[in-house]
Amino acid sequence: MRTETKLSRLDRVFARLDREPERPAHIDVPRMSRHRVVLFSATLAFYAAIVWAVVISSWLVRLDWQVMFFRPYQQWPQVHAFLDYYVVLGQRGPTAVMVAAWLGWRSWRQHTLRPLLSLGTALLLLNATVGAAKYGMGRLGPHYATVIGSNEMWQGGDIFPSGHTANAVVTWGILAYLASTPRARRWLSALSAVISLGVGLTTVYLGTHWLSDVLLGWAAGLLVLLALPWFEPLTARAEMGIFSLRDRLRSRRAATAPVAIPVGAPATVVPPRVAGAMDQETPSQKPAAAARTSRSHGYLTPGPHTPRPERTPLTPVGSRRPPHTERVPRGAASARPVAGG
Repeated sequence: MRTETKLSRLDRVFARLDREPERPAHIDVPRMSRHRVVLFSATLAFYAAIVWAVVISSWLVRLDWQVMFFRPYQQWPQVHAFLDYYVVLGQRGPTAVMVAAWLGWRSWRQHTLRPLLSLGTALLLLNATVGAAKYGMGRLGPHYATVIGSNEMWQGGDIFPSGHTANAVVTWGILAYLASTPRARRWLSALSAVISLGVGLTTVYLGTHWLSDVLLGWAAGLLVLLALPWFEPLTARAEMGIFSLRDRLRSRRAATAPVAIPVGAPATVVPPRVAGAMDQETPSQKPAAAARTSRSHGYLTPGPHTPRPERTPLTPVGSRRPPHTERVPRGAASARPVAGG
């Protein structure tokens, strides 16, 4: 009977943490479809309508003042401490670090830079569009309002549209934009919508933004997300350029790395300058160099190593003393005269 081992939840988590051997082919890259173009156009029209309603001091401006006089932070003071921390989910610095860490892990696991490049593109678009609108319209916030009932436009402020709200829409919405499956995209879209809605209403509760600022912030963040497919070809070219640069650096590093030579191998390392000079030698110099090379030392001559008893002696066998005519061999009679008398 065949039994299958059931993996625990921790085993499944570690299995998902394993790095994939290559970039998966099922990564879905959103395209600028007709449905997305319609949504982008509708959101842009809503953006322009909010700006026009504030410029002409319509009913939206009167609603802003009514909410400000209502002072929600005084009506529900028990949630003030919690919302002070919750509004951090709309600050650009902390949220960008958290989302970049997650997308960086995804980039490493899937062997692609698209998640990080898409996040960088979205943040650049957000800073350019929202920053230009803030300083271009210069609206003052509720705490710095000067005339009751006025729209407070072009007074040197920087709160229209709401940067916290737009940043929450883009930062958390990029997770849904880069989701791999439709189910994950639906769940992450709902999560980012709840977070951005909560952040926008929190700024109204704290009195740092008008209600119209939040409405324009939602529209500004949604415009950035809807426009991202137009920048996908640029992201793909940037990714290919970065990978090609990495490959060139690796090949250059491998070419300049020293080559390991086995111990005992008769190899001569020639410096690059010397090798270049040898290649530029004249034909008359090359035979002389070859002749000098052929007369190598005996101890450098390659060959099989033989033990000492088997080697051929360099001197003849026998006595190493030079021959002497007057020397008498041992054991022979002496030829000298005997002195005495």
